Amino acid sequence: MTRFFVICSLFLGAFSGVNAASLQVNVQTKDGAAAENAVVSITPITLGLVLPEVENAATMTQKDTLFRPFVLPISVGTTVTFPNLDEFRHQVYSFSKPKRFELRLYGQDTTNTITFDKPGIVALGCNIHDNMLAFIYVSEAPLVGKTDVNGTLLLEGLPAGEYGLSVWHPDEKKGKAVPVTVTLDDAVQASALMTVDLRSVRREQQPPADEGY
Repeated sequence: MTRFFVICSLFLGAFSGVNAASLQVNVQTKDGAAAENAVVSITPITLGLVLPEVENAATMTQKDTLFRPFVLPISVGTTVTFPNLDEFRHQVYSFSKPKRFELRLYGQDTTNTITFDKPGIVALGCNIHDNMLAFIYVSEAPLVGKTDVNGTLLLEGLPAGEYGLSVWHPDEKKGKAVPVTVTLDDAVQASALMTVDLRSVRREQQPPADEGY
């Protein structure tokens, strides 16, 4: 069995096949800087490809009064667990159209889960701690991952064929980045370069100003 790895993503799958290739996706800003936390959705164009199985579970942790990770890419139908690893309580919520919900005040002794059954961008907040911010990107594509600090996403064990790639970033300006098409040959690594136009001021989580939380 050939394993399929998504680097810097919370999903791991597998696929059975003889011919396998790898794909390195590099995402950069219009200024040429590496774009961390860019979500790349991968959809096969070639018919009949046997794709890796997608994990239907993921985790969005609350620790040190922050969400971890800041960006979580998942596929439609994934159930996300929201563990609280802090010694105080949190109240997680989202007003985003794909999934409106609220997890009432809970501490370390409670486990909450939410299933994301519609595609789209879900922004998270905490009613108790205004500094907390995160995004869950729910993709309809069969494969999805995000870039690391170097703006790179590496996928291995893919069946050879043609794929369409689209990218999203929480700081992108209005309008979507241009999708690209890439062809993978047997046992050969292919690469793709994608560009996102980002705001000059980034939306980031900041540690709480009050250490008395």
